[in-house]
Amino acid sequence: MSAAIDPELLAIIVCPACRADLAVTAAGEETELVCTGCGLAYPVRDGIPVLLVDEARKPA
Repeated sequence: MSAAIDPELLAIIVCPACRADLAVTAAGEETELVCTGCGLAYPVRDGIPVLLVDEARKPA
């Protein structure tokens, strides 16, 4: 699993697509930030959230 995300960072970041809050979830061996609004799942690489809409996984 990727390195943990700083709770202070998690408290201030939002989804770049819709500005809703993000929730940390495990996706197999990886960690993702899933938007509570639109459902996009953003990858976390080496403990750093990749908040690019083009990099996000679309909701099922």
